[in-house]
Amino acid sequence: MGKYNILVVDDDKEIVKAINIYLSNEGYNIFEAYDGYEALSVLEKEEIHLIVLDIMMPKLDGIATITKVREKQNVPVIFLSAKSEDTDKIIGLNIGADDYVTKPFNPLELIARVKSLIRRYTILGNMSEKEADNILTTGGLSLNEDTTEVTVDGEEVKLTSTEFKILKLLMSRPNKVFSMEEIYEKVWGELSYMTDNTVAVHVRHIREKIEIDPKNPKYLKVVWGIGYKIEKH
Repeated sequence: MGKYNILVVDDDKEIVKAINIYLSNEGYNIFEAYDGYEALSVLEKEEIHLIVLDIMMPKLDGIATITKVREKQNVPVIFLSAKSEDTDKIIGLNIGADDYVTKPFNPLELIARVKSLIRRYTILGNMSEKEADNILTTGGLSLNEDTTEVTVDGEEVKLTSTEFKILKLLMSRPNKVFSMEEIYEKVWGELSYMTDNTVAVHVRHIREKIEIDPKNPKYLKVVWGIGYKIEKH
């Protein structure tokens, strides 16, 4: 891996210092800024591969900063926020953030998100449009239809052929709820009489592999009485 430049932006200097230590230890080159204007100034002078950006800042907050960044470039952005309300997450992701970490954050989780985004953008950046079209992603979950590789936060997970087909089906239509019958018929290619829980067993195995906490899944959700879906992040 080449040396990637990460810009860390937060008005709390202790947080910037801490993130600098965590990410420097992983081999990243860190630039620091303490408000949005300083961040934009760094972006004009340096080639930055990823931004870790606080939302609540004086002078120019994270939302205004990312809006200005997006006018010129598509560098991946992870928002940092003390707020965990879903509305804030939706606002943050809709205006161009790629991921979201709430404070206080677990350093290992932040590192995993950074690695995942750097990896994703590096892979997609080096691909033709056609090749990139064959990669399905949501949050830190990525599925490559050509190589059958599945990664979570940059780490590869091994799925069986059937598990891969189920996940590919669900990821091809994020937020669409597929019934067990639909999944069976599309993956096994035959009519389903659903006399057993074949699909449920496979889904449980997929969850155990792709979720940090399978009992409280982030990606593969059950919609009771209907079926399963992959949640878009």
